[in-house]
Amino acid sequence: MVDEAYRVVVGLEVHVELKTRTKLFCRCVNAFGSAPNTQTCPVCLGLPGVLPVLNRNAVYLAVKAGMALHCTIRSVSKFDRKQYFYPDLPKAYQISQYDLPFAEWGFVPIADGAEVKRIRIRRVHMEEDAGKLNHIGQNLKEAEGSLVDLNRAGVPLIEIVSEPDMGSAEEARRYLTELRTILSYLDVSDLRMEEGSMRCDANVSLKPRGYQGSLEDLPRVEVKNVNSIRNVGRAIEYEIERQAARLSQGERIIKETRGFDDGRGRTYSQRSKEEANDYRYFPEPDLPPLVLDESWLTEVQASLPLLPEAWRERLRDLGLASQDVEVLVQDRVQVAFLSETLSFTDDVRAVSSWMLSDMLRLLNERGLGFDQSPVSPKDLVDLLGFIADGKISGRMAKEVLDKMFESGESAAVWVKRLGMAQITDDSLLRGQVAEVLAEHGKVVADYRAGKERAFGFLVGQMMKRTQGQASPEVVNRLLKEALEFDAQ
Repeated sequence: MVDEAYRVVVGLEVHVELKTRTKLFCRCVNAFGSAPNTQTCPVCLGLPGVLPVLNRNAVYLAVKAGMALHCTIRSVSKFDRKQYFYPDLPKAYQISQYDLPFAEWGFVPIADGAEVKRIRIRRVHMEEDAGKLNHIGQNLKEAEGSLVDLNRAGVPLIEIVSEPDMGSAEEARRYLTELRTILSYLDVSDLRMEEGSMRCDANVSLKPRGYQGSLEDLPRVEVKNVNSIRNVGRAIEYEIERQAARLSQGERIIKETRGFDDGRGRTYSQRSKEEANDYRYFPEPDLPPLVLDESWLTEVQASLPLLPEAWRERLRDLGLASQDVEVLVQDRVQVAFLSETLSFTDDVRAVSSWMLSDMLRLLNERGLGFDQSPVSPKDLVDLLGFIADGKISGRMAKEVLDKMFESGESAAVWVKRLGMAQITDDSLLRGQVAEVLAEHGKVVADYRAGKERAFGFLVGQMMKRTQGQASPEVVNRLLKEALEFDAQ
């Protein structure tokens, strides 16, 4: 555990590949999984004499993200050259943004107990991705060599840089989860961390209690390119313990860049930490300043969907429990399905209950999402209508839903085909109630002696006799009437 003498300080830098058809400055296809070096051209290879041309759609997606993260959008920003040497960087510099990014000073809200904590965002900027090194061997240290694939070079990225506002690995996990959820609602990226389309660098420091200096002056360790939210948490937890152990032994923490070995659950040193002046930034001479028209920005703002924060408020106002709200809101496809059902019914509790239980079970069994469901929002509402009208019971509805998933046919078709009309006629059920009470005299006596469970047994016997077709509400009422009458 971290000694009480220190406070954990964590900031995250998240790189997100944008879902464009082509790369940021050329017409090469932006797609994952192609054969190495088949999606390249003179522009993204950095050959002499070529000129970059900015992808308009990348700017649109980037601005959408900045707005959704509550950032101030600059009407004028610029691109810069970030210069460093690495084998997968063909130009030996990266076109990025430095002192004038397109978006600044936003925030991501995360749950902090009963309160909401805002993790501040310092900046969001656009840049091109580098290529990728494929190491020959089990890991980098034991690799026999490395092969360069430049398909990814030039893919449009946004980098989202937080302030160091997180005080634990758990807060970092919550921030990343919420950030990923927000971006998924915007559909600006596929966000597949296992494919590298969302990558995270974690900056971890331990601040001495009573320290009055700038956080920037603390020795900061950066853990690069962690490939899952879970591993980001694991890397931060390990780094906190490592730094605390070093400090407790009187050692200094050096600024460095480290990797994370997810098999061993530990970080390892890669190189000393670069500073901004090491990159020798200067304005990109081949690109003019990026000027965003105010009327266009207004159009982009109007195009934003209802975001997770607003959906939470709306669903709570409709009476859903907070736990159900969180499960629903984490998946934009679920929210879209729920939203469509609300155009047919206002019974959001019934809809969400069925979505998060039987619908989710059937979808998971088939490896499907709500956007692939053979049962549409209207189909589900129609099924729930049969329950609300007393025509079938909840148990019957589960069987009907199974059949709807298998066939794609409506609830009405299966209710008729299975002969599932619910028995609600008192006169058809009273005789069977009398028979059940006569056959189970001891259970009746137990009920009258105060054993409430006995009543549930009698209800079960009635449902068994009617093969589940009796209305549970009618059965409950008739049993209570009969038991009270016989007791007089």
